[in-house]
Amino acid sequence: MGVLVRWIRRFAAFLLSVNGGPVHGKEVKGAGGQGCQICGDTVGVSASGDVFVACNECAFPVCRPCYEYERKDGVKCCPQCKTRYKRLKGSPRVPGDEEEEDVDDLDNEFNYKQGNGKGPEWQLRGQGEDIDLSSSSRHEPHHRIPRLTSGQQISGEIPDASPDRHSIRSPTSSYVDPSVPVPVRIVDPSKDLNSYGLNSVDWKERVESWRVKQDKNMMQVTNKYPDARGGGGDMEGTGSNGEDMQMVDDARLPLSRIVPIPANQLNLYRIVIILRLIILCFFFQYRVTHPVRDAYGLWLVSVICEIWFALSWLLDQFPKWYPINRETYLDRLALRYDREGEPSQLCPIDIFVSTVDPLKEPPLITANTVLSILAVDYPVDKVSCYVSDDGSAMLTFESLSETAEFARKWVPFCKKHNIEPRAPEFYFQQKIDYLKDKIQPSFVKERRAMKREYEEFKIRINALVAKAQKVPEEGWTMADGTAWPGNNPRDHPGMIQVFLGHSGGLDTDGNELPRLVYVSREKRPGFQHHKKAGAMNALIRVSAVLTNGAYLLNVDCDHYFNSSKALREAMCFMMDPALGRKTCYVQFPQRFDGIDLHDRYANRNIVFFDINMKGLDGIQGPMYVGTGCCFNRQALYGYDPVLTEADLEPNIVVKSCCGGRKKKSKSYMDNKNRMMKRTESSAPIFNMDDIEEGIEGYEDERSMLMSQKRLEKRFGQSPIFTASTFMTQGGIPPSTNPASLLKEAIHVISCGYEDKTEWGKEIGWIYGSVTEDILTGFKMHARGWISIYCMPPRPCFKGSAPINLSDRLNQVLRWALGSVEILFSRHCPIWYNYGGRLKLLERVAYINTIVYPITSLPLIAYCVLPAICLLTNKFIIPEISNYAGMFFILMFASIFATGILELRWSGVGIEDWWRNEQFWVIGGTSAHLFAVFQGLLKVLAGIDTNFTVTSKANDEDGDFAELYVFKWTSLLIPPTTVLVINLVGMVAGISYAINSGYQSWGPLFGKLFFSIWVILHLYPFLKGLMGKQNRTPTIVIVWSILLASIFSLLWVKIDPFISDTQKAVAMGQCGVNC
Repeated sequence: MGVLVRWIRRFAAFLLSVNGGPVHGKEVKGAGGQGCQICGDTVGVSASGDVFVACNECAFPVCRPCYEYERKDGVKCCPQCKTRYKRLKGSPRVPGDEEEEDVDDLDNEFNYKQGNGKGPEWQLRGQGEDIDLSSSSRHEPHHRIPRLTSGQQISGEIPDASPDRHSIRSPTSSYVDPSVPVPVRIVDPSKDLNSYGLNSVDWKERVESWRVKQDKNMMQVTNKYPDARGGGGDMEGTGSNGEDMQMVDDARLPLSRIVPIPANQLNLYRIVIILRLIILCFFFQYRVTHPVRDAYGLWLVSVICEIWFALSWLLDQFPKWYPINRETYLDRLALRYDREGEPSQLCPIDIFVSTVDPLKEPPLITANTVLSILAVDYPVDKVSCYVSDDGSAMLTFESLSETAEFARKWVPFCKKHNIEPRAPEFYFQQKIDYLKDKIQPSFVKERRAMKREYEEFKIRINALVAKAQKVPEEGWTMADGTAWPGNNPRDHPGMIQVFLGHSGGLDTDGNELPRLVYVSREKRPGFQHHKKAGAMNALIRVSAVLTNGAYLLNVDCDHYFNSSKALREAMCFMMDPALGRKTCYVQFPQRFDGIDLHDRYANRNIVFFDINMKGLDGIQGPMYVGTGCCFNRQALYGYDPVLTEADLEPNIVVKSCCGGRKKKSKSYMDNKNRMMKRTESSAPIFNMDDIEEGIEGYEDERSMLMSQKRLEKRFGQSPIFTASTFMTQGGIPPSTNPASLLKEAIHVISCGYEDKTEWGKEIGWIYGSVTEDILTGFKMHARGWISIYCMPPRPCFKGSAPINLSDRLNQVLRWALGSVEILFSRHCPIWYNYGGRLKLLERVAYINTIVYPITSLPLIAYCVLPAICLLTNKFIIPEISNYAGMFFILMFASIFATGILELRWSGVGIEDWWRNEQFWVIGGTSAHLFAVFQGLLKVLAGIDTNFTVTSKANDEDGDFAELYVFKWTSLLIPPTTVLVINLVGMVAGISYAINSGYQSWGPLFGKLFFSIWVILHLYPFLKGLMGKQNRTPTIVIVWSILLASIFSLLWVKIDPFISDTQKAVAMGQCGVNC
């Protein structure tokens, strides 16, 4: 609404400037003369002279007395749109007002002053200079666009792309000079933008309709006054048909916004969670106080299992208390940082692609990922792609060389016709109308030619793969006859090859291509290499020396860019002045191709990505999941974020529980001051504010934040790399000699470079677990950084998932093993960094992430209980009354209600939810169980486990052919045994009921339901065992039946629930004392 009022005032000023006075024949009447729809009085104006608007949503006319009465004694809502009234300037607070910052009104947000009779003075703070716009310069058209949150003005070429460099002071006078840019109000995207009068649907519709009317009025005035568009009558920023003025308003809006979940869905969801918690307490009160006398062991085991399940549910549930969605505005990003006809001010980005074994990670898949990166919609001089070959395979090197050549044809084709996705394998596989929205007549011909080129490219790659199957005895040799340096993957020098870039040639249209760099770090025996985490840290250092992009984005070799706008999506958060300086990374959800229609093994992980991650986004941000993540380079260097006092306030859950606006106690202020000044031994002793002060004079020893010795201990002995860490906006330090960069890049990937440094401990990817992603994200959050979850309508990244049962279980085993390693490390979230900046619910989420494998122990016991009950004719629950039965009914009802409401606000389908529940049991009885024991062996006995790369081979034998391939692994034995035991138990239970008469059928139904419930959860596993021919491998059948038979016979022989007297009677050995 404030924008609408400013437009009215500007247009009135324009009419006055045209006529030199009031408009003849028409009196410009203030909007404040309209009548209040409640009492009939005049609405009036606000303290600033603008029309008084009570509701920012619908602008329903209400005067201030009625507005204040409704807020104090009425329903506190707008009579028309039923939106709660926000507190306006000059109005007293009422209970229920939102927590606000210390700034109370708009005037206090700008430190402006009034000149001595000279009109408004504008001061631009930045680099210590003040700019005075005098009366002579005030009427010159500047055509500058003030930015929304930074206040920096765009005028021609922008010398510095820093989004937080300047701020603007606005005048106190209510007079608005049309030649002076509109003052900029800082908008916090984390707040509800409706409180600023922006972005609501009604607001957009009103502004759009008003603009149409103003365009018509402007045309009439222009026709009436032909001189209006020339000379002094032209308003700055209006231009032709008000297009420049529209650009001004669009540039001022935020780059993203939070879209909260509808209150009617979220509040009901929270109420059900609380009710479920209450029911759970009553349920356990009954279970603990009513033991089963003749099956005390079964009862005790079941109660312990149920208590652990309840604790696991709490750890999983409460981090989902405040889920949110986010929305980005790419057009505003382009208007602010990438205006047409001007040098792009978007920040440079380095993209990392990691690969290890080209036989398990096919080169064709890696090539498609690289091609989608090179064709991304981003300035080519600001994109660099680094491919890490941690297996030093000549096959990877040669396939990357072929990819670089094909990219010269593929990239211009993508950009000319704006195709999606830009990975050729997946673009040509699409079964869609590829002519839709294509208007160029040459498209069909060029597409056909490009498809032929790609088929030839595939043949060349396949030929390289076939050649690599037979390794020569003397090792591989390069084209010039020299031996390939990486013939021994465990002992080879560092290798770097720049394929594309400034000196790498142009594409077929004569345009430059993004940089493409091959990197294989040095490896020598006796040095720890830390697997993927070590490879990523080597890429950080190489990229800092060669290009030093301000942001990093890492993807696995099988995750291609499904959207060419992915980098711009991330920059909507990273380059936002309100979010960028405290955001460590932007995480995108993982989406997959090639998964069977019913997603048998829950490969999509929809529940985690669409429910859990949205919940974390409302707290301190999502976890880092290893791929599809854009990092702030400064966060990876271990720097602290720039936090305001508002960031150190209690989170939304604490506020909702403890109240809103209250006077802060002395103890709270002391704690906050300690937190702001706190420096831990494991945390950096400097922050980004300190860095910015030392950027210009980093060559001067006195401007260094730490001594050279301290810098070397932290970053390693590379002056060029150390200097690059101070370039917060990216780019190579000006004093660097370009000729020495490649030599220095080789130096920073040497195997001994990280010795006696903080790499892997405090900076870069953190070592200590095969799931280095969880540790790395946790360390950043512990320092106070926030992360962002970005879910645009079109998935930005897509990858391949192991649809084969054995491969899927091995993948889950690796994840679970990493969690167990963190559980027994010093970085365990249960005890690490208390008193720091990690929010409580974020810590709870991390605890849940590392303790979930332990759930396998009570889970497998609980899955075996139904079979034991059927074999022994016992049960874990005593005979229950109607009152006790009510608790069981309510318990199951609350479980289903919670699940249904989660599906409602998240949009997840019921089938995806059920597959997730099934695989939770499958993984819990197999991979998680093995992970617990392997983790204990590693911690207690030092026995390490080998890292297995997940196979990413294509389905060459048909769609989903890999789904039916059986691969033997010991992970299959425990769940198969559980299945067989339950089937045997069902047969034994039914036989016993038949022999005992009809009175035994009632108790049998409860036991059978329990057992069938376990079998239903394991049904996808059973289908996976049978394969396409519905035939289970003999080895699995033998092992499972053998274990089940031994277990059943031992249980019958040694029945723990039969007393010694009963045994003696059964065996005919009873004496007089029986």
